[in-house]
Amino acid sequence: MDNSSGVGVIDKAAQVLDALEAGPTTLAQLVAATGLARPTVHRLALALVHHRLVSRDIQGRFVLGSRLVELASAAGEDRLIASAGPVLMQLRDATGESAQIFRRQGDWRVCVASAERPIGLRDTIPVGTQLSMKAGSAAQVLLAWEDHDRLLEGLQSARFTPTVLAGVRRRGWGQSLGEREPGVASVSAPVRGPSGRVIAAVSISGPIERLTRQPGRLHAEVVCNAGRILTEALRKNND
Repeated sequence: MDNSSGVGVIDKAAQVLDALEAGPTTLAQLVAATGLARPTVHRLALALVHHRLVSRDIQGRFVLGSRLVELASAAGEDRLIASAGPVLMQLRDATGESAQIFRRQGDWRVCVASAERPIGLRDTIPVGTQLSMKAGSAAQVLLAWEDHDRLLEGLQSARFTPTVLAGVRRRGWGQSLGEREPGVASVSAPVRGPSGRVIAAVSISGPIERLTRQPGRLHAEVVCNAGRILTEALRKNND
């Protein structure tokens, strides 16, 4: 399908931003993803950095910038967060555990929505919390469907293995036992954007004593269903 608007520089800038949706990207990866000439990509990326639509991480890779978050908040058009509340509350009530949605931002995953367990021992993750992309079922899900280079990069120093991520892709969900924090278990499933790309992970988390050492066996079905509901909501809102 032709996505051209007829304004070349805008279309090319949009290609760069689209390529960054998957996470931190080198200049060479941007060139490969967009099909544009290297000098053009470099010039556009630096211009987008100037306007804070793109930023650089500590390794010099390009990432989506903070201005995009500001614009989304100002416009009130963050469809994922707008759809999250009822889904997370249903997930919390169905499992009895705290429920969250995570997005990847650079080398971190950020909690963008949550529904806490009202009473008893719980794994509290407030909105805005930054957690590592190297541990936990949400990190597994956010990394599992990345391209080969990003997958290898993400596995460096990670507490999960390539075999674990292969299992996540095969089953369609991830689980962890004490990966992020001793005594805490979690189950996560992907949320996909209209293009089919994994853009977030929906999760539940709580003490291993309650979730057991096979939390996926207990809760994967309902967590995956929450991911499908959110995916469908994003697809409908994009029509």
